[in-house]
Amino acid sequence: MQKLKTLIRNLHAYRHIRATGRFDPSFYASYSNSKSPLWHYVTLGWRLGNNPAADFDTNIYLAQNPDVARSAETIHPFLHYLQHGEGEARGGSVADSSYDEWIQNYEMRSALDAQKELARLKYKPLISIIVPCYNPDIEMLQACVSSVLDQSYENWELCISDDASSDESAKKYIQQLGDAHSKIRIDLLKDNVGIALNSNAALALAKGEFVALLDQDDVLTKDALLEVAIALNKKQRPKLIYSDEDKLDESGKRFAPHFKPDWNRDYFYSINYICHLAVMERTTLLDVEGFRKGYDGSQDYDLLLRFIANIEDKDIYHIPKILYRWRAHAGSTASAASAKSYSWEAGVKALQEHLDSTNRAGVVNPRPQPNSYCVDWESPADSPLVSLIIPTRDHKDTLCTCIDSILQNTSYENYEIVVVDNQSTCPLTLSYLEELKAHRKVSVIRYPHAFNYSAITNFAVSQVRGEYIGLVNNDIEVINRDWLTNMMKRAVRPGTGCVGAKLYYPDDTIQHAGVILGIGGVAGHSHKYFPNDSSGYYCRLILDQNLSAVTAACLVVKKAIFDECGGFDEKNLTIAFNDIDFCLKVDARGYHNTWTPSAELYHHESKSRGHEDTPAKIDRFNSEVSVMKTRWKHKLQNDPAYNPNLTRISESFGIRN
Repeated sequence: MQKLKTLIRNLHAYRHIRATGRFDPSFYASYSNSKSPLWHYVTLGWRLGNNPAADFDTNIYLAQNPDVARSAETIHPFLHYLQHGEGEARGGSVADSSYDEWIQNYEMRSALDAQKELARLKYKPLISIIVPCYNPDIEMLQACVSSVLDQSYENWELCISDDASSDESAKKYIQQLGDAHSKIRIDLLKDNVGIALNSNAALALAKGEFVALLDQDDVLTKDALLEVAIALNKKQRPKLIYSDEDKLDESGKRFAPHFKPDWNRDYFYSINYICHLAVMERTTLLDVEGFRKGYDGSQDYDLLLRFIANIEDKDIYHIPKILYRWRAHAGSTASAASAKSYSWEAGVKALQEHLDSTNRAGVVNPRPQPNSYCVDWESPADSPLVSLIIPTRDHKDTLCTCIDSILQNTSYENYEIVVVDNQSTCPLTLSYLEELKAHRKVSVIRYPHAFNYSAITNFAVSQVRGEYIGLVNNDIEVINRDWLTNMMKRAVRPGTGCVGAKLYYPDDTIQHAGVILGIGGVAGHSHKYFPNDSSGYYCRLILDQNLSAVTAACLVVKKAIFDECGGFDEKNLTIAFNDIDFCLKVDARGYHNTWTPSAELYHHESKSRGHEDTPAKIDRFNSEVSVMKTRWKHKLQNDPAYNPNLTRISESFGIRN
């Protein structure tokens, strides 16, 4: 029985690791000449300390993650990383060696360069750094304070409030700081008031135009405030600035960088991805009355939610650089979000109050991943008609699977299916199309011209009755009944453009989790080939988020927006990239494109049309690549939903090197 369990476990690991494409057989050949190198690694190699690729160290991952080591007989360590560790930013992972290389290649700035940047600044505001303290580890607090004293930008003040620490040595050290440094302001509270009110006490000391938040055991990078000042010298002066961040383990090693997207409201409604470093305009901070008692553990998230309710999106600026280092130690939030589980409940409460106060109708529910949330947006009251447009040509069985799955597994009731027949010749398909006409929810229209996906789509949209349109490939198969309901809940929200779904290959690996611009030159699908139970890079496989584009294999958009943006480009983008081009036109009009994991479907990719495998198809494809690179050059180079420090070679969210 045990042998059977082991075999099943190994087969499971083999299948999922192979599907991700993250195992490097050429690299592994240095360990074994096995005819099946992945099977060798799964069954024996990891036990010998062999590594599956140049950038993953099995032994380090097990050493830095003792819970994984204890469970190694039930879950394979590399599989654990791919499914969980990557999203949880665990140390010893694939990212570590790549991150060390990235630090050497991209992060170093000389003191001379910093001085040149300082000389260019016309506006040098006072920045107040607030640090609420309670029984701090003296060495960690010393490192925290030293990181402020060492700043290349000098117009700062450090505001420390101690929440009646029971450790007298801590209070004595803080008093000494106030006595020794004119730029350090302190307040030693007589009573313990909790993190929120203690933070307000530190905020009350602040005199600066902007306020930065710093925890007692964390550190700033040397040029953190300089980078903030550079951002504040931009033509559109921001009111909220945030940066990328990483973590420090107990030995001082840096790991788990979080390279964040630019301002992304739906992602922020799913998780506090802004976190650190956050710098806010003090007048607005005072307008929202600072921190609130009753939200301890998520007091920063609550503050940010109230802050963004009082500014515009254009007032938020992201610095795509590591400016802040979390200290990961026992009990710290950086070490494990679940170490402060009470913060989860406070986060739900804060987000719900924000939605209610800003007239965004939805109910906040916690997700299984710590400190992450799912907003159950209000269903449209009138359930507008959705026209699901399905272009097809022959392949009766594929089309039948698609339509049957929609008819049998769609809880949203007010929809119609419009099949667009593009010159089918198969007798079985033609007979099936005739049968479909008898169904009250299905109609068939003919497009008797050469295949041009853009033209077919535009033609179909002009013929349908729905207030909303759903573009659906004929090789789609519905998984969850609420797929259309969940997409419509998002599509009807004011300001929403296109809504995309989570699509799987038949082997349950990720086919589409949104589109990332610039991958492979034009665009690629986020987290392609990841296992279906992976949380992805900082939970981006399981959380709603705004993206620049989503695939038209399953896309919902208001018909009025489709018409406003001129539909698909049927002249220059007949087959490839027309959906991405359309999404970017929608984005340019000021709408927000959204991807949700709560609509799940299979995608049996490109069965009707085939692949780009003939000289004519390759020439056409290259022409469409050229159109996209010319038309959207800046966007392809700077996807606001991605980060310039992440790779453009693959869809893995790996580190640029």
